[in-house]
Amino acid sequence: MPVFARALPDRYPRDVDSQPVTESYLEDASGFRGYAERVIIPGTEAALCEAVREASAAAIPITISGSGTGVTGGRVAQGGWVLSLERLRKIEIFDGFARAGAGASLRDLQAAARQRGQFYAPDPTEWSASIGGSIATNASGSRSFRYGATRKHVRALRVVLADGSLRSFRRGEPIDFDVPLIRQPAARKHSAGYPLRPGMDWVDLFIGSEGTLGVVVEAELTLLPLPEELLTGVIFFPSDEKALHAVDAWRPIKGLRMLEYFDHASLDLLRPKFPATTAAAAAILFEQELEGDEEEIDRWESRLSDAGALTESSWFASSDSDRERFRRFRHALPETVNDLVRRNGFTKIGSDYAVPIHRNLEMLAFYRQKLDELFPENSVIFGHIGDAHVHVNILPRSQAEFDRARELMIEFARKVVSMDGSVAAEHGLGKRKAHLLELQYSAADIEAMKAVKRRLDPQWLLGRGNLFPAPGLR
Repeated sequence: MPVFARALPDRYPRDVDSQPVTESYLEDASGFRGYAERVIIPGTEAALCEAVREASAAAIPITISGSGTGVTGGRVAQGGWVLSLERLRKIEIFDGFARAGAGASLRDLQAAARQRGQFYAPDPTEWSASIGGSIATNASGSRSFRYGATRKHVRALRVVLADGSLRSFRRGEPIDFDVPLIRQPAARKHSAGYPLRPGMDWVDLFIGSEGTLGVVVEAELTLLPLPEELLTGVIFFPSDEKALHAVDAWRPIKGLRMLEYFDHASLDLLRPKFPATTAAAAAILFEQELEGDEEEIDRWESRLSDAGALTESSWFASSDSDRERFRRFRHALPETVNDLVRRNGFTKIGSDYAVPIHRNLEMLAFYRQKLDELFPENSVIFGHIGDAHVHVNILPRSQAEFDRARELMIEFARKVVSMDGSVAAEHGLGKRKAHLLELQYSAADIEAMKAVKRRLDPQWLLGRGNLFPAPGLR
């Protein structure tokens, strides 16, 4: 049964809502579930600070809630209070940058920026995700192949600390305490734990910290000019081998900002909605900024011929509406997977692993060998192959398959780490995957991270259970 919020004290300003802790605040897109005593929805920074101060005084854990699109349980409370940032939705657009509240959606930010001829480069799959959530996980997405993850595009943050104080931090402002250098993996994408290094700045410390060090309430974000012309295509291949060789051949192409992969099982799931994919065994979605090169389109004819692609069956975008159709094609896959998971009645088991580029084919071969052996009919591989970061999704249909899938994901994680890869490339670890931190880092590295956590949040109240095992919850 739902746990109802207690009445707010009279000293709370009117711009704070407190309401029943409905189911929507107690789960995320993965289906991970939790519980809480109260949900608080501040409408101003002052109200948010007051709520955090009250929780600090009473030693009550706080879980920061974004839009719920995460897949690792990071916003799902395991007791204490939920602090939703949904009302902090301010968006201001300037030349070259934006200021956005933590509750603003990526969709609204992109729409506002587009009106001024600009765009925000990070491109997480789900545009209903909040700015605060994308900062908490150092989200990236399909355009990271050219532009990198969220971290590269944050200029400043406003953060409420665990004691309720409000601080502003600009890029380049160093932290005022010593930390060791923690070696990061060689993968192009990584978002697991704190990327500690001597002299690092505050902005980098908070990005990717998954709500465990402070509450990000506003961000100043870099905007880029809209490209003059984009070429987008979904290229189908008669074999997986040809698709993978094409990726290796195309990575160096100038202006390429996206290389996305769909295996045969992924296309099988998409065929009811997109029947034109029938003849294909694999597909690559690419997007390129042409940068005034009128001959580049002609070069693609040779590239497709050399790659052995199914040229006549492939799709090319000639308008914004076509590009939106391709975006729906890309986004339809995780939606279809989630629908199938709900019908199966078991949570999907998914990876967010990345390896160095030169280990990409080796890791894919390992995935395929194990999946063909154990889950030949209920697994898919898709995602950001340009960065050697694909998502493996296993769709269990029984408890035995669920248990076997969890064991296999640990085996995959160990293999990834042995290749100097990352166990969390863009989603963070949250609560569901916090156990992977000890595979990525040494005990000494993790203790150094915990020391930073204790320094900024000595009562261990913020984001309990994210990244590190949680002490007992109130």
